[in-house]
Amino acid sequence: MNLKEERTFVMIKPDAVRRGLIGEIISRIEQRGLKVVACRMFQATRNQIDQHYPKDAEWLRRLGEKTMITYQKYGIDPKEKLGTDNLDKIGQMVRSWLIDFLTSGPVVKLAVEGLHAIDMVRKLCGHSLPNMAELGSVRGDYSVDSPTLANAEQRAIYNLIHASETPEEAANEIALWFSNDEVYSYRRADVDF
Repeated sequence: MNLKEERTFVMIKPDAVRRGLIGEIISRIEQRGLKVVACRMFQATRNQIDQHYPKDAEWLRRLGEKTMITYQKYGIDPKEKLGTDNLDKIGQMVRSWLIDFLTSGPVVKLAVEGLHAIDMVRKLCGHSLPNMAELGSVRGDYSVDSPTLANAEQRAIYNLIHASETPEEAANEIALWFSNDEVYSYRRADVDF
Protein backbone atom coordinates (compact mmCIF):
# COMPACT_ATOMS: atom_id res chain seq x y z
CA MET A 1 0.00 0.00 0.00
CA ASN A 2 1.11 3.53 -0.77
CA LEU A 3 1.83 5.25 2.57
CA LYS A 4 0.05 8.39 1.34
CA GLU A 5 -3.13 6.35 0.87
CA GLU A 6 -3.64 5.03 4.40
CA ARG A 7 -7.32 5.28 5.30
CA THR A 8 -9.14 5.68 8.56
CA PHE A 9 -12.74 5.94 9.67
CA VAL A 10 -14.11 8.94 11.55
CA MET A 11 -17.56 9.44 13.07
CA ILE A 12 -18.63 12.89 14.19
CA LYS A 13 -20.91 12.09 17.11
CA PRO A 14 -24.34 13.56 17.95
CA ASP A 15 -22.92 16.01 20.52
CA ALA A 16 -20.62 17.57 17.91
CA VAL A 17 -23.43 17.68 15.34
CA ARG A 18 -25.76 19.42 17.83
CA ARG A 19 -23.04 21.93 18.72
CA GLY A 20 -22.36 22.87 15.09
CA LEU A 21 -18.81 21.47 15.00
CA ILE A 22 -19.02 19.41 11.78
CA GLY A 23 -17.25 22.04 9.67
CA GLU A 24 -14.61 22.71 12.32
CA ILE A 25 -13.74 19.02 12.62
CA ILE A 26 -13.59 18.43 8.87
CA SER A 27 -11.58 21.62 8.45
CA ARG A 28 -8.98 20.44 10.97
CA ILE A 29 -8.67 17.12 9.14
CA GLU A 30 -8.22 18.82 5.78
CA GLN A 31 -5.84 21.49 7.11
CA ARG A 32 -3.60 18.68 8.34
CA GLY A 33 -3.15 17.60 4.72
CA LEU A 34 -5.53 14.67 4.91
CA LYS A 35 -8.39 14.26 2.47
CA VAL A 36 -11.98 13.23 2.99
CA VAL A 37 -12.70 10.42 0.50
CA ALA A 38 -16.22 9.63 1.77
CA CYS A 39 -18.71 11.63 3.81
CA ARG A 40 -22.36 11.31 4.78
CA MET A 41 -24.70 12.52 7.53
CA PHE A 42 -27.29 10.02 8.71
CA GLN A 43 -29.27 8.72 11.68
CA ALA A 44 -27.70 5.45 12.83
CA THR A 45 -29.88 2.56 13.97
CA ARG A 46 -29.24 0.50 17.08
CA ASN A 47 -28.33 -2.45 14.86
CA GLN A 48 -25.74 -0.42 12.92
CA ILE A 49 -24.06 0.85 16.08
CA ASP A 50 -24.25 -2.64 17.60
CA GLN A 51 -22.26 -3.89 14.58
CA HIS A 52 -19.80 -0.98 14.90
CA TYR A 53 -18.64 -1.71 18.45
CA PRO A 54 -16.87 -4.97 19.28
CA LYS A 55 -18.62 -7.54 21.43
CA ASP A 56 -15.60 -9.62 22.37
CA ALA A 57 -14.86 -10.25 26.04
CA GLU A 58 -11.47 -8.49 25.96
CA TRP A 59 -12.92 -5.23 24.61
CA LEU A 60 -15.83 -5.30 27.06
CA ARG A 61 -13.48 -5.97 29.96
CA ARG A 62 -11.33 -3.01 28.88
CA LEU A 63 -14.42 -0.76 29.04
CA GLY A 64 -15.19 -2.11 32.49
CA GLU A 65 -11.61 -1.51 33.63
CA LYS A 66 -11.65 2.10 32.41
CA THR A 67 -14.88 2.71 34.29
CA MET A 68 -13.55 1.04 37.43
CA ILE A 69 -10.39 3.20 37.34
CA THR A 70 -12.56 6.32 37.26
CA TYR A 71 -14.73 5.05 40.11
CA GLN A 72 -11.68 4.22 42.24
CA LYS A 73 -10.07 7.59 41.53
CA TYR A 74 -13.11 9.44 42.86
CA GLY A 75 -14.08 7.02 45.62
CA ILE A 76 -17.30 5.90 43.95
CA ASP A 77 -18.72 2.49 44.87
CA PRO A 78 -19.61 0.69 41.60
CA LYS A 79 -21.98 -1.68 43.41
CA GLU A 80 -23.91 1.29 44.75
CA LYS A 81 -24.05 3.13 41.40
CA LEU A 82 -24.25 0.22 38.95
CA GLY A 83 -25.33 -2.71 41.05
CA THR A 84 -22.12 -4.63 40.31
CA ASP A 85 -18.35 -4.48 40.40
CA ASN A 86 -17.98 -7.17 37.73
CA LEU A 87 -15.79 -5.70 34.96
CA ASP A 88 -17.51 -7.66 32.20
CA LYS A 89 -20.99 -6.54 33.27
CA ILE A 90 -19.82 -2.93 33.61
CA GLY A 91 -18.28 -3.14 30.12
CA GLN A 92 -21.61 -4.35 28.74
CA MET A 93 -23.39 -1.44 30.44
CA VAL A 94 -20.94 1.10 28.97
CA ARG A 95 -21.34 -0.46 25.51
CA SER A 96 -25.11 -0.08 25.88
CA TRP A 97 -24.67 3.59 26.85
CA LEU A 98 -22.53 4.09 23.72
CA ILE A 99 -25.26 2.62 21.54
CA ASP A 100 -27.88 4.84 23.21
CA PHE A 101 -25.73 7.92 22.66
CA LEU A 102 -24.80 7.27 19.04
CA THR A 103 -28.44 6.67 18.10
CA SER A 104 -29.66 9.80 19.93
CA GLY A 105 -29.20 12.07 16.91
CA PRO A 106 -27.58 12.33 13.50
CA VAL A 107 -23.90 11.54 13.03
CA VAL A 108 -21.47 12.24 10.20
CA LYS A 109 -19.37 9.37 8.93
CA LEU A 110 -16.12 9.97 7.06
CA ALA A 111 -13.39 7.98 5.39
CA VAL A 112 -10.15 9.94 5.54
CA GLU A 113 -7.00 9.25 3.52
CA GLY A 114 -3.41 10.40 3.74
CA LEU A 115 0.04 9.83 5.17
CA HIS A 116 -0.31 8.21 8.63
CA ALA A 117 -4.04 8.98 8.50
CA ILE A 118 -4.86 6.79 11.50
CA ASP A 119 -2.28 8.35 13.80
CA MET A 120 -2.84 11.88 12.51
CA VAL A 121 -6.60 11.77 13.04
CA ARG A 122 -6.19 10.24 16.51
CA LYS A 123 -3.80 13.06 17.37
CA LEU A 124 -6.27 15.66 16.03
CA CYS A 125 -9.03 14.12 18.16
CA GLY A 126 -7.06 14.16 21.41
CA HIS A 127 -7.40 11.79 24.35
CA SER A 128 -10.78 10.03 24.47
CA LEU A 129 -11.36 11.37 27.99
CA PRO A 130 -12.02 15.09 27.42
CA ASN A 131 -10.53 16.12 30.77
CA MET A 132 -7.22 14.58 29.63
CA ALA A 133 -7.31 15.86 26.03
CA GLU A 134 -4.59 18.30 25.05
CA LEU A 135 -5.48 21.88 24.18
CA GLY A 136 -5.31 22.24 20.42
CA SER A 137 -7.04 18.89 19.85
CA VAL A 138 -10.74 18.70 18.96
CA ARG A 139 -11.65 17.22 22.34
CA GLY A 140 -9.25 19.49 24.24
CA ASP A 141 -10.74 22.59 22.64
CA TYR A 142 -14.44 21.68 22.49
CA SER A 143 -15.38 18.84 24.84
CA VAL A 144 -16.36 19.67 28.39
CA ASP A 145 -17.52 16.28 29.64
CA SER A 146 -15.89 13.98 32.20
CA PRO A 147 -15.93 10.23 32.76
CA THR A 148 -16.99 10.79 36.36
CA LEU A 149 -20.11 12.72 35.38
CA ALA A 150 -20.89 10.32 32.51
CA ASN A 151 -20.60 7.31 34.82
CA ALA A 152 -22.69 9.01 37.51
CA GLU A 153 -25.39 9.73 34.92
CA GLN A 154 -24.99 6.22 33.44
CA ARG A 155 -24.31 7.42 29.90
CA ALA A 156 -21.52 7.59 27.35
CA ILE A 157 -18.91 10.32 27.52
CA TYR A 158 -19.72 13.19 25.19
CA ASN A 159 -16.37 13.34 23.41
CA LEU A 160 -17.46 14.58 19.97
CA ILE A 161 -15.68 12.18 17.64
CA HIS A 162 -14.70 8.57 17.01
CA ALA A 163 -11.59 7.59 15.05
CA SER A 164 -10.23 4.13 14.27
CA GLU A 165 -7.29 3.00 16.41
CA THR A 166 -5.64 0.45 14.11
CA PRO A 167 -5.39 -0.34 10.38
CA GLU A 168 -7.55 -3.44 10.91
CA GLU A 169 -10.20 -1.47 12.77
CA ALA A 170 -10.14 1.24 10.09
CA ALA A 171 -10.60 -1.29 7.28
CA ASN A 172 -13.47 -3.01 9.12
CA GLU A 173 -15.22 0.25 9.98
CA ILE A 174 -14.89 1.72 6.47
CA ALA A 175 -16.27 -1.54 5.01
CA LEU A 176 -19.13 -1.49 7.54
CA TRP A 177 -20.17 2.10 6.92
CA PHE A 178 -19.41 2.66 3.20
CA SER A 179 -19.88 0.70 0.01
CA ASN A 180 -16.97 0.72 -2.46
CA ASP A 181 -18.78 3.16 -4.77
CA GLU A 182 -19.14 5.69 -1.92
CA VAL A 183 -15.36 6.04 -1.42
CA TYR A 184 -13.63 8.30 -3.93
CA SER A 185 -10.07 8.77 -5.15
CA TYR A 186 -8.78 12.19 -6.16
CA ARG A 187 -5.61 14.20 -6.00
CA ARG A 188 -5.45 17.19 -3.68
CA ALA A 189 -4.04 20.31 -5.28
CA ASP A 190 -1.51 20.73 -2.44
CA VAL A 191 -0.17 17.16 -2.55
CA ASP A 192 3.22 18.28 -3.85
CA PHE A 193 3.72 20.62 -0.93
